[in-house]
Amino acid sequence: MHDPRDLLTNARIELARYPLVLEALLNGLADATWRARPAPAEWAPVEIVCHLRDEEVEDFGARLRVVLDGGERFTPIDPERWATERRYLEDDGPRALAAFRERRAASLGALVTAVPSRLTAVVAHPRTGGLSGLDIAAAWVEHDRLHLTQLSATLARIWATRWAPLHTEYAGPIPYP
Repeated sequence: MHDPRDLLTNARIELARYPLVLEALLNGLADATWRARPAPAEWAPVEIVCHLRDEEVEDFGARLRVVLDGGERFTPIDPERWATERRYLEDDGPRALAAFRERRAASLGALVTAVPSRLTAVVAHPRTGGLSGLDIAAAWVEHDRLHLTQLSATLARIWATRWAPLHTEYAGPIPYP
């Protein structure tokens, strides 16, 4: 078993770092690039950022609060449906990024008051059987990193497509197809 205090401290550090990384990666991006999909079924950068913005409050933050408050069930979520219903592709990228930063700052503020020992509580989950606060905190950081990989690969593919037929493949294979 991992030490709840150690995980909480490390998760807060990593979660605080992520908006800075996103800002550096996306600052000054052209509107067309925000909305470009590298393939029809893949998300554009604006859709990825809108997903992060909404997951911040409706998934990870909300589920961690359920655990910390002694709740018994999580509210179901459907992030794939949100992308369509909330029209992520039509959203404004810089505004979505600013909203994500605000929500992340609020999440970090809430984590300061979290009691580490409460993170060991488990709430039933249909896919995993149960999720503890430790699981959620660790997965929250992993979620950030997975979407950073997705976003980086998306931007690399958009760049390569823009400059075709130049031999950008010389740089190496683009991950996360």
